[in-house]
Amino acid sequence: MPDTETPPAAEPDYDRLLRANLERVFNERDAGKRAAALADLFVDEPVMYEPTNVIRGRDAISAVAGKLLEQFGPAFRFSPVGMAVGHHGLGSLRWQAGPEGGPVAVTGTDVAEVVGSRIARLWVLLNPPSEEVTNPAGTGTAATP
Repeated sequence: MPDTETPPAAEPDYDRLLRANLERVFNERDAGKRAAALADLFVDEPVMYEPTNVIRGRDAISAVAGKLLEQFGPAFRFSPVGMAVGHHGLGSLRWQAGPEGGPVAVTGTDVAEVVGSRIARLWVLLNPPSEEVTNPAGTGTAATP
């Protein structure tokens, strides 16, 4: 008998889910809409792992997203880079962020554990600054948040 398991019949749509997380949670400035999106996209008690913090619960994740948007101003947006990939309950999506129409300030990858088509745990992985991000178009000024 082979030592392999058959993958689940119906995998979640990782691309739809992780793009919706960027757009409806991390780009949403209205706290009520953001809370509704978190209820749609995340399990009841999600956990988000940032490089220096562990955030527990939908309300706390919403607060982090709101503070980011407030801190970086009305033109700041997260945008997906390519399509999300995933299987067996684990998905990832690369992203970039900065002022809309402006230079990229930060790049990273979201990695999500997906349970029942909803995000249970989310790891936010930040890329080290590249020459393009720290010195856009040779300006000599940093474009970091």
